[in-house]
Amino acid sequence: MPSPRRPSSHSQVTQPVRVRPVPSARAAAPYRPAPPAPRRAAPPRPQPRRKTWPLYIALGLAGLVMMTCAALTLAFGLVYAGGILPGVYAGGVALGGLSEKEAVAALQNGWQTIIVRDEARVWTFHPGMFGIMLDAEATARAAYAQGRAQFDALLPGLIGRVDVPPVLAVDLATAEANLREFAPQFEQPPVNAGVRLVNSQVQPTAPVSGRALDVAGTLARLRQEAALALADGTLELVMQPVQPAVTDAAPMVERAARLLSSFLDIRLFDPVTGDSVYWSLPPSAWSEWLAAEPDPDSPTGLALSADAGRVRAYLEAEARAVLDSSRYLELDEAVAGVQAAIRQERTDPSVRVYHHDRQHIVQPGETIIRIAWDYGVPYPYIQQANGDLDSLSPGQSIIIPSPDVFMPYPVNPDKRIVVSISRQRAWVYENAALKWEWPVSTGIASSPTWPGIYQIISHVDNAYAANWNLWMPNFMGVYRPIPGADFTNGFHGFPTRGGSQLLWTNSLGTRVTYGCILLSNENAQALYTWAEEGVIVEIQA
Repeated sequence: MPSPRRPSSHSQVTQPVRVRPVPSARAAAPYRPAPPAPRRAAPPRPQPRRKTWPLYIALGLAGLVMMTCAALTLAFGLVYAGGILPGVYAGGVALGGLSEKEAVAALQNGWQTIIVRDEARVWTFHPGMFGIMLDAEATARAAYAQGRAQFDALLPGLIGRVDVPPVLAVDLATAEANLREFAPQFEQPPVNAGVRLVNSQVQPTAPVSGRALDVAGTLARLRQEAALALADGTLELVMQPVQPAVTDAAPMVERAARLLSSFLDIRLFDPVTGDSVYWSLPPSAWSEWLAAEPDPDSPTGLALSADAGRVRAYLEAEARAVLDSSRYLELDEAVAGVQAAIRQERTDPSVRVYHHDRQHIVQPGETIIRIAWDYGVPYPYIQQANGDLDSLSPGQSIIIPSPDVFMPYPVNPDKRIVVSISRQRAWVYENAALKWEWPVSTGIASSPTWPGIYQIISHVDNAYAANWNLWMPNFMGVYRPIPGADFTNGFHGFPTRGGSQLLWTNSLGTRVTYGCILLSNENAQALYTWAEEGVIVEIQA
């Protein structure tokens, strides 16, 4: 260790150095924490005062409401002391503010229609149509009494509408008869699963459930609670769901695809003129008509059909555009014809045109026979249509029966027989082409063959005419000269009398018969086989 420096002789010691003695070692005393200072007690907190003002406000408001209601009650009592309270209706007729007498008049005037409802569909009828009769006086009394018995019953009248059940009487027999009459209007027929054309591909369509009127259920509602049912002037019909007969048309897709490869050509045929008009629809249009229906004779149990409503709508629209006022379609028959063709998987249905009766103004010098001959109608039919008319006067309007009277059978548009009285000839056409042309003999002047548009209406191998004691082979009836008569004029071969005498074999081409149209036996046999009932026969003067 370095030695201590000695002080230099030049140095001066100003203070002596003191050395502290080192204390002797001894055991340290253990650590003791200082005791905590004593805690002072907290001063007491002030207690909050209880709030009573909301209670006072609530009580005040309640009192105000009660006073207001009392005031309103007093006011309405004063204002409506002699009238029906506001918001009161009966049978859909507003009666608020009216006296009983005024309410009776309002009910009598307002109870002229009721609303008949099925979900979203509504109709309007006179209540009497369903045998519903209103007691206006009793209903007015009930309306006046509404809300006056107690205060809580008054409130709905003050803030809204109250429908008082009208006092009614119901004739259930009338109600049932008219419900059944109008049922088709109320009902929604189900729609069977069908097929449709989408982007040139045939796809099945889903079925749609229908709804049928539950007449018994609706009558029960009227019988049990007519007043409640008609409180607001509305009768809710009771309807029942109707499930479609076909729910899966997938098996018909292939057959429909074949059918929809063609246009649908509907032939509109007028048997009087012999003219035809064609309405052609592309597959994209008429594919929407297609549906399926049960068919026990089909291997799949199904057959294609056409939706009647769509077919009818189309035919109606086209007929309005094409036909004049003298002609029309029997729509049920026309729709059925289109449906039958599609069911047979044909695209060439035929629809027949019908004709209305005509009016004729008698001209000076005209007779019933002359008019009948010109129109092509046997004159007894004109007499019958005009009340057994037996005399005419100029300017008189008479009815000329429709030629359809003489065509009771469905027509065949592809066959037609034309007979000329003046030329004593017959022409037979098939598919608009001449098939045969023959000489004929028609009636003598005293028993003429009458011109007109007729049909083949009967076939008899060997008919007997008692008036002339004639047997007529291969007889085909054409028309009855007198309405309801048993005898018929028609085609036949050479007749016999007495079983052996053959008549008129050398008279073809001259008028020799008693109104029939005579053919040779060979030609009569051919026509007898070819012309079925319904073939048009046009006899020209």
